[in-house]
Amino acid sequence: MSVLEMKVPSPGESITEVEIATWLVKDGDYVEKDQPIAEVDSDKATLELPAEQSGIITLKAEEGDVVQVGQVVCLIDMDAARPEGAAPSAEAPKQEEAPKAAEPAKQEAPKPAAPVAAPQTYATGAPSPAAKKILDEKGMDAAQVSGTGRDGRITKTDAELAAVPALGGSPLTATGSRSTTTTKLSVLRRKIAQRLVSVKNETAMLTTFNEVDMSEIFRLRKLYKEEFAQKHGVGLGFMSFFTKAVTRALEMYPDVNASIDGDFKVNYDFCDISIAVSGPKGLMVPVLRNAENMSFSAVEANIKDLATKVRDGKITVDEMTGGTFTITNGGTFGSMLSTPIINPPQSAILGMHNIIQRPVAVDGQVVIRPMMYVAMSYDHRIIDGKESVGFLVAVKEGIDNPVQVLMGGDERKGLGL
Repeated sequence: MSVLEMKVPSPGESITEVEIATWLVKDGDYVEKDQPIAEVDSDKATLELPAEQSGIITLKAEEGDVVQVGQVVCLIDMDAARPEGAAPSAEAPKQEEAPKAAEPAKQEAPKPAAPVAAPQTYATGAPSPAAKKILDEKGMDAAQVSGTGRDGRITKTDAELAAVPALGGSPLTATGSRSTTTTKLSVLRRKIAQRLVSVKNETAMLTTFNEVDMSEIFRLRKLYKEEFAQKHGVGLGFMSFFTKAVTRALEMYPDVNASIDGDFKVNYDFCDISIAVSGPKGLMVPVLRNAENMSFSAVEANIKDLATKVRDGKITVDEMTGGTFTITNGGTFGSMLSTPIINPPQSAILGMHNIIQRPVAVDGQVVIRPMMYVAMSYDHRIIDGKESVGFLVAVKEGIDNPVQVLMGGDERKGLGL
């Protein structure tokens, strides 16, 4: 019998493990070569795992399992009979139709042989030995804990997270549901957590604040948004103005566009801007390469393309690798003010916030203007207060007066119209 052992391929440099997010096929299904059989999460992206050959598949890992790169996750019996009615390999249906062709395998394909040494199993709701020890120490009964393991068994983590019932008080005073749900963090979420903690522990992070007047940007968008969209095929958003303002400020203050490598400082002569995008699996930061050379329309088009890939789970590791400075926009969720955390190994990040109509003093008069607070967090080990404040003032200049500062005095030419 010819059996192919399918191993986890390397999604990219420095990635050593992935998590089986979803199996797209069932144990015993007949799969076609190149048919997507699973979605796997790395610490940077979600990727599809295609079948390397046609045949009946035997799954060797569960959804939620963390597996090492190069580990066997399934077997494919290449000698297995093709289900009746299925097209031969030379005439295999298109990839999106493969699951339909494989459907008869549920009823007609022979069951794969059982593994020689089956893993230990537990009765539904029963604790593992390690979990039982923890529950005994807490004085808790297994019936008080909801198991998340296979067949509902109580894992060590379930036992560790189980809350000891409160002492005292009458049970008659409690009303409503008091249930809890425990879910395992994804590889991406765990990696984000590790990075955030390491930044707080390993950098001298400070945050400086300022405010920007969005009046001119509002005017430009209102005046040119239809013409801009018609000519360039994308909308004129806020991010292109902030990206252009940031790249100008980085050229003025090169130490902000730098990183630490041991006892050395690395300065970059290019501006690769990471744009924080909220996706279904967490915050991701795809990169605009050489953003300093991009036009307003190019910035908008690239951000739109990368954001779509993030939300569709199609972003690649290469598209999120690198970056010399990050822009994050908490204002889309209503944040008024925050202290963004540096995206390592970068040394600074700009946080945008929501836009509020506020009274401000202009030429001795109180007027109502659309104002936004901006925050810049930076690593004080290589960026001094003078550079950080000067950088943020330079960003403010570009936003307050984009025509003169970012467009050379010609707004139509600056927007490529």
